[in-house]
Amino acid sequence: MASRIERINKSNGITYVYEVFSYWDKKKKQARNKQTCIGKRDLITGEFIPSKRLTSQQSTVNDPTITASAQVVGPSIILDAIGKRLGLDKLLKTCFPNEHRQLQAMAHYLSSRGGPLSHCETWYKSHDPSVDRLSSQRISEILRSISIDQKQTFFSKWMDKVLEDDYLCYDITSISSYGELNEYIKFGYNRDLDSLPQLNLAMLFGQKQRLPVYYERTPGNITDVKTLHNLLKTFKMLELKPVHYVMDKGFYSKTNVDELFAAKDHFVLSVPLNNKWIQEAIDNVYEIIHGPEGYQKIENEILYVHSIQHRWGECKRRCYLHLYFNAHARADAIDQFNQQLFRYREELESGNIIQGHQEAYDTFFIVKTTPKRGIKISYNTEAVNKHIKRYVGFQALLSNSIKDPVKALQVYREKDVVEKCFDDLKNQLDMKRLRVHSSSTVDGRLFVQFIALIYMSALRQEMRRSDLIERYGVREVLQEMETLTRVKYSGKYGSILTEITKPQREILEKLKIQPPSAA
Repeated sequence: MASRIERINKSNGITYVYEVFSYWDKKKKQARNKQTCIGKRDLITGEFIPSKRLTSQQSTVNDPTITASAQVVGPSIILDAIGKRLGLDKLLKTCFPNEHRQLQAMAHYLSSRGGPLSHCETWYKSHDPSVDRLSSQRISEILRSISIDQKQTFFSKWMDKVLEDDYLCYDITSISSYGELNEYIKFGYNRDLDSLPQLNLAMLFGQKQRLPVYYERTPGNITDVKTLHNLLKTFKMLELKPVHYVMDKGFYSKTNVDELFAAKDHFVLSVPLNNKWIQEAIDNVYEIIHGPEGYQKIENEILYVHSIQHRWGECKRRCYLHLYFNAHARADAIDQFNQQLFRYREELESGNIIQGHQEAYDTFFIVKTTPKRGIKISYNTEAVNKHIKRYVGFQALLSNSIKDPVKALQVYREKDVVEKCFDDLKNQLDMKRLRVHSSSTVDGRLFVQFIALIYMSALRQEMRRSDLIERYGVREVLQEMETLTRVKYSGKYGSILTEITKPQREILEKLKIQPPSAA
């Protein structure tokens, strides 16, 4: 057991401080004391001056007059390194010179912990006390202050950084809301099957870089097919170079394909099988595609494939129609087709007609109106059975850039990266249901979520390059770093970093992040 004593040296008048350790001497069978000089007192001020032979950590521990504060630094070490590599932190400072630290703090909180932003202040007091207050009121003020011009400037500069020979996966998700004061919150097709109004969030995600590139919010009652027009218009205003889109069949329409060609953009687009020109193309190659010439084995999956050079529209723009038949997936495709027909019938019965589904309405349904019973809707059984027998099991991709059908399919299947992005957004970043109300606050919140999504996506990509992704999720890595703390002492002693654990050291090494120094 240790105690302290002070002795005055009579020859020089200096008071020395000793640490006394008591122990049991087994040989002499008695209690003994061991004294170690740990420092002295200043002759004038009486301040404790530690011995030079002590380490800085020993000095701070032995000085009874100092105060200390602790700061959790583990998660920020990783997120700061990610932000620096991407140039994201510098970009935020350029576009938001007054609020960039607070925006970064909120994005770090969402990436590390998630949950309502109203809890951000409590969390950040223990992680970075230097950030200005982040009360709920202050957060709302910051979110409302983010202007459209600032966001568009950010997107323009961000896309200049990350858009280089990449495929952009474009998709939309619905975000339910309890709010009623936002003109974008409408009832529409809710992908989470919530009986709440919603807004729709369109997202572009880079397939190679695996980073979110751009987002925009649209009213909740706008269909997917109508959103592409505004996206292309926005990108034209931003003067972006032609890009390469990857989209599912929800975005197919003749107008959209015409606009993609007009914008000189590249695309891989799934085409619904209920289009007559697709059915005619399948009829023309039906016998050929099922033979040995169409046989392909792609990643242990047997497909029958045929490609056609197609001339699109009046200007006869060259593109490629790739057809695929999967016999093993046909049963699931029948279930999906019937589920889709059920949804189309609900749209007809509710009067919520979607323009892009009109051809399906005309083909697969019989609509009769009588004075007594009103509108009566039934299935066109003959057309439904013919479609199932002839076309279900096929998939059609249209591309103006990829001639190889195998590559086109691989590129299209990689679009699920944007679905993972939506999963992060809703389940990890607390965006499944909006609790904020005004449109300006919602817009600011979406932007902060987007920044947090960049951090999480970039970290997941870094983990994928090593074997960390096999043992940790993104949130788990950040939580593992929570115990790494910097203790800051008053006066001249500086700071001490707590011991880095073996898992923490391994994480930093795998991510190629230099372990921090104590100072």
